[in-house]
Amino acid sequence: MHETRPSFASDAAVPENWDCPRCGLPAGQDESAPPAPPKNEPYKTHLAYVKERRSDKDGKAILEEALERLRNNKSPW
Repeated sequence: MHETRPSFASDAAVPENWDCPRCGLPAGQDESAPPAPPKNEPYKTHLAYVKERRSDKDGKAILEEALERLRNNKSPW
C-alpha cells in the first residue's frame, strides 16, 4: 500500500474514488477502507456468449433446422 496526494481544483468537489497516478488502481480518501480493485473478466469466446443466451434445447432445435436445410439443399444464404 502507498500514499499519493492528488491535486484537485479548489472549487471542484473531491471525488469519492479516483485512479491512482502511481499504480493505476482505484484510490480514495479513507485509508482504512480502500476501494476494491476492478474485477478482470476472463476472455469469453463467441460460443460462451451464445450459451448465455440459448439453452441446450434451443441449440438442438437450431442445429436440426440447419441440418434439415442442408439435407434438402436449401441454403440458408
